[in-house]
Amino acid sequence: MDSHERVAQLFHDSIRVKQDALDRIAPDIVRAGRAMARALGAERKILICGNGGSAADAQHFSSELLNRFEMERPGLPAIALTTDSSTLTSVANDYHYDEVFGRQIRALGHEGDILLAISTSGGSGNVVAAQQAAAERGMITVALSGRDGGPLADNLSGDDIEIRVPSDTTARIQEVHLLVIHCLCDLIDRTLFGGASG
Repeated sequence: MDSHERVAQLFHDSIRVKQDALDRIAPDIVRAGRAMARALGAERKILICGNGGSAADAQHFSSELLNRFEMERPGLPAIALTTDSSTLTSVANDYHYDEVFGRQIRALGHEGDILLAISTSGGSGNVVAAQQAAAERGMITVALSGRDGGPLADNLSGDDIEIRVPSDTTARIQEVHLLVIHCLCDLIDRTLFGGASG
């Protein structure tokens, strides 16, 4: 297979996973978007966490809310828990890496806030610990996952929402996660500022 064929295959693989995901996760995306819009409309905030590429997705989502997505509107309160290197390294050093997000949530999270927990496997210890901390604080968790959902999916309850990409390939899961993030931004904007019924 030459390089051109390989690139074409990767495009087709990405398209196929998105098509497979559409009917399976669209209802969960709508539920999550409505929950986020309700929280933001009630002057609550969204905290976001993940590792590696998922950390980049956390920052991407917070920037779209704090600044703007596709329409002019006021900034919305969102915090990526992945950006403060002093906090991350001090918690990892003094306690354990699994606590780097949970400790921030216990300090910053309040009842009615939402945690967007991003893990392609659902098995990231610090993301699972973040979900547990969010539950303690009376927060709803929206989990972006893949594969079989892992321990993150197993720990969800009540009003929590899982958006699980039907794939075992990390890159394909991350590609769908980015699309989900843009869908959530669009739903939030339309519900709060575009006259959508929500």
